[in-house]
Amino acid sequence: PVRPPKKTSPKKPPTKQQAAMAEEQMEEASSSAAASGTPFQLQFDKPIPFQIKLAEWNPEKDLLAMVTDDSKVLLHRFNWQRLWTISPGKCITSICWSPDGKIVALGTEDGFVLLHDVENGKMLRSIKSHDVAIICLNWAEDEPLSRTDKEDLLSYEDRTTRFFPPAPVMPRIGGLNSGDTGLADENEEAIQAFSSASCQRFNILCTGDKDGCICFSIFGIFPIGKININKVPIHVQSSGKRTSYRLQDVSISKVSLSRNLHQLVLLCSGKLINTDNLSLSNDLSVGVHCLHLDTSIFSNRKNELHQVSQQASSIQDLVEVVRASISMMSKQWSNAMNLFHEKFSALPSLLTAHGMESSSEDEFMSLLFGTHTSPALHQFLVSSLGEAGLKRIAKTIESAGRELRIVVSEHLQPAVEIISFRLAELRGLARWRSRFQNIGLDEKLMDGVTERVGMLVVQVERFSRVAATVLYLVPKFPQLGFEVC
Repeated sequence: PVRPPKKTSPKKPPTKQQAAMAEEQMEEASSSAAASGTPFQLQFDKPIPFQIKLAEWNPEKDLLAMVTDDSKVLLHRFNWQRLWTISPGKCITSICWSPDGKIVALGTEDGFVLLHDVENGKMLRSIKSHDVAIICLNWAEDEPLSRTDKEDLLSYEDRTTRFFPPAPVMPRIGGLNSGDTGLADENEEAIQAFSSASCQRFNILCTGDKDGCICFSIFGIFPIGKININKVPIHVQSSGKRTSYRLQDVSISKVSLSRNLHQLVLLCSGKLINTDNLSLSNDLSVGVHCLHLDTSIFSNRKNELHQVSQQASSIQDLVEVVRASISMMSKQWSNAMNLFHEKFSALPSLLTAHGMESSSEDEFMSLLFGTHTSPALHQFLVSSLGEAGLKRIAKTIESAGRELRIVVSEHLQPAVEIISFRLAELRGLARWRSRFQNIGLDEKLMDGVTERVGMLVVQVERFSRVAATVLYLVPKFPQLGFEVC
């Protein structure tokens, strides 16, 4: 049988004497703690030759990232050992670490988010997120997935590795420094590791600017949303009456996304306007405001967002490979053509001196078709250019042609093909409207993008065939010149 609980008499409130004794004991404990150096103890007191305006501890390691007044970024260990110093070249206005402590994110005055590697300070990504200064950053990682969540997430398979070899990397050409091309640099391995590792655990980077806008990016690189706090309605229920407000001239001071991704808390300054009765608004409504926003869509659709962002992040990396490949091909071919035009620049003046009205192109066409060679062209090939000059031009153009074919076959074409495949995968997900339409994956947009990328695949294949033909025919021209010489 269950016994009834014993009746207890209510506790009497402490007397004044007891309260005074307790207060004295607390003061004594506080004094003894201060005398013994607890709970805080000064570990280092180091002079610094510059002013520190921002600082952030690494969440996983004993590393402190600091930003100076002149926007240099320093990384120190707890023992004050300096690991590296970088100068991004932009005014840094905010800083935060990735949840795993491997990346430091910097917000700039012109609205960029810079992601730097903790190992060496090299920049991994530069993303334009805002139009004005980024005041605050917050990088939140999702809580460990439950068993059900893991099963749902792993039910989607990235099939790219089943049909394609490893994705191509930025092209490199011997004899050119990375600074000459603006393309792949010595940090390429870190960029590839970041791209692959960032997609393993779902996380969101929140950025807030001085105009009241907050942007959200998965893995810090894939934008998924933007909120303008100036346009967010604020409803307050008081005494059975609902009043609507709106903030004006908002500047974000701090943002924090919860670990379960359900809530966003932000601190901002601005003027609170009563939208129901504007006459009630006054200067007293200007100040600091704390808002609590519902972001449960991030949690409810995190599996869908994770799948789309994985594909989109890989596509973004491959787009950079395509851009780098085209830029390098253009540079290589331009160098060869500049040498060609430089060596043949004297021919037009020779044609004019001989009283001929034909152009340089006409003379070369007549040479290629085996017709009569004009005295001006003969003089140019024999005296001005010579056999050595022809050989040098032929070697330069042939070398450029070979490099073009290598870039196309090893970098450009594989990247375009994988992009096409991944877009087709996204197109298939877009047709699953019940799961992916709410997060903005539009089927019609995907149809248009897939069609255009398919055309790009065809054009790259066509260019590859044309380049092979040109590379075969170019050596024929110097041979004709040798015969004239």
